[in-house]
Amino acid sequence: MKGAPAAGDGGRAAVRPRSAVAALLAAAVLGLATGRFVLPAPPGGGSAHAAGRSAPATTTPGSAPGTASASPTGAPGVPGPVTTANLLEAVAFRPEVATARIHVTDRYGDGTYANPACTGEKTLTQTLGGPGAHFRGLTTSLRTDPDDPTWATELVDQVAREVAAEAPSPSLAQDFTERLLREQVTCQKQPPGHWVYGDTTTVRFAPDITASWMGTYEGLLNTTGRAPAGEEPCGGVAVLRSGTHYGVLEVYTCLGTAAMDRVVRTALSRL
Repeated sequence: MKGAPAAGDGGRAAVRPRSAVAALLAAAVLGLATGRFVLPAPPGGGSAHAAGRSAPATTTPGSAPGTASASPTGAPGVPGPVTTANLLEAVAFRPEVATARIHVTDRYGDGTYANPACTGEKTLTQTLGGPGAHFRGLTTSLRTDPDDPTWATELVDQVAREVAAEAPSPSLAQDFTERLLREQVTCQKQPPGHWVYGDTTTVRFAPDITASWMGTYEGLLNTTGRAPAGEEPCGGVAVLRSGTHYGVLEVYTCLGTAAMDRVVRTALSRL
């Protein structure tokens, strides 16, 4: 997980700084002319992000309040290709975050997902195989990592990040989500002082439309090796499955239990 702290850290580590002045200038000029921000492809660096990308990343301002979303191509429980229409939109974080402040950046390919430091950071292909996935970054800044523009340069600017893909069959989608969830569950027990995930909450719309999510608790609250009872989380992570579609959503903005449950349900209804 890009934003997870190193072992022993009480908080969440910051994303390494990158220089993105040229990209920002180009995006700003184009954005003023068209209202749509297009980030140029990052320079080749041999990273998994760059190598796995098969389409340019694009960034758009958050949807205007009250704007209806187009129905996803792959509606919940219905077979079909995963598209950007299946991913979470900025409006899902209202009222906690003003929609107009959120920039949405998409790309397709390979890359790291919400696998935390306590299990070792890998790319989705390394974990599950497959041709690639849709990655979406929701940020409050256009300053992003040149190697993967779905990551904000500063973690404080990251609202959320979602990864979604399609498995060849419902049974494989179930297997993938179970494997992805097992990775996250290992972070429910960590040494005192290390950030930790809370208990798992399951959302079920139908037998094959489910989500499991866990809240994040900072290291200062972890005094026993587990999440403290009675405390509200600050964001969290969810593993989603809808028919043959599966995905991982990580929320960085500080949402409590009720808001996290609402956002996860919204993400599941779109997937």
